[in-house]
Amino acid sequence: MAPTGLYRHLSRYFKNTEEEILPPLSATFAGALSVAYTVLYVLPFYLSPTTRPSPTLSRDAPSVIRARIRFVSISVALSTIATIYILADRANATRLDILRLLGWYPIGILEVAKSLLLTALLFAGPLFESASIEGRWKDWIQGQTLHQSLSSWIGWRNYVAGPVTEEILFRSLLVPLHLLTPLSPTHVIFFTPLYFGIAHVHHFYEFVLTHPHTPWAPSIIRSLIQFTYTTIFGWYATFLFIRTGSVFAVILVHTFCNWAGLPRLWGRVEPRVAIGGPTVRGKEDSGSELGQERRGSLVWSLAYYTLLVAGAVGFQQCLWDLTESPARLAKIE
Repeated sequence: MAPTGLYRHLSRYFKNTEEEILPPLSATFAGALSVAYTVLYVLPFYLSPTTRPSPTLSRDAPSVIRARIRFVSISVALSTIATIYILADRANATRLDILRLLGWYPIGILEVAKSLLLTALLFAGPLFESASIEGRWKDWIQGQTLHQSLSSWIGWRNYVAGPVTEEILFRSLLVPLHLLTPLSPTHVIFFTPLYFGIAHVHHFYEFVLTHPHTPWAPSIIRSLIQFTYTTIFGWYATFLFIRTGSVFAVILVHTFCNWAGLPRLWGRVEPRVAIGGPTVRGKEDSGSELGQERRGSLVWSLAYYTLLVAGAVGFQQCLWDLTESPARLAKIE
């Protein structure tokens, strides 16, 4: 099958060519469409009383979560249909081209595994803390952690519905649209995640509404921090998506990051429950026992921060090797 206009455009990132290839889309068109998709994703949260938060109705209420999952699923489905139509009409993409550009085919099982391994390097310290210091490795092996995570609607939102709908919208749909503009892949990596970060700003309104007695300054700082780390994650997820060509890889990485949370960057690491059960101290040995606990905490902390730094170094060194894939969407210079 002859190359389509879509891949003729993308080929300029793989090889040098003297032929002038006009991009199928303009950056303005892709940006306007991205804003429309983002509004369509967030706006339903506030149009219906079943999804609109209030001082007496939390966003974590099961009824709110169920209704929001329904609305965002519809929004993402409509945005997907619109994107497929644009790729077929404006970029002359075939069905296979569309599946590849959206990151739906090939599934990329190897890419998924390598992406999870790469991401886990960043969390080497927290994984060590959870598995060894807190003793949760048995729960992991027995599958109890997975069961507990998915036994509530909050878990389904954080680990399934959120990652799936957000990555389909902000990576699978928005990134291909921007790759078909004059923007370089590097610009796409740093530009498109801003939509992802902005889509989380509405949490500021929800927080102020449900915490009316909290001063505005802490609320604004909280929202700025959330915007910062969601944007940084968006940069990483977009990089992964372009390099691996697999939306499944970024969905599972998103789920993993939601489960792991932000790594501890300071403070002493201590077991939540003393290993071997609680210790009953007498008056004479309380001082020595306390000294042993402090020394043990120091050892745990040293091991944690050593692994945290080593994992960050390993992440930096393996970043390009573990994201290399023949299914990549574009070459990143």
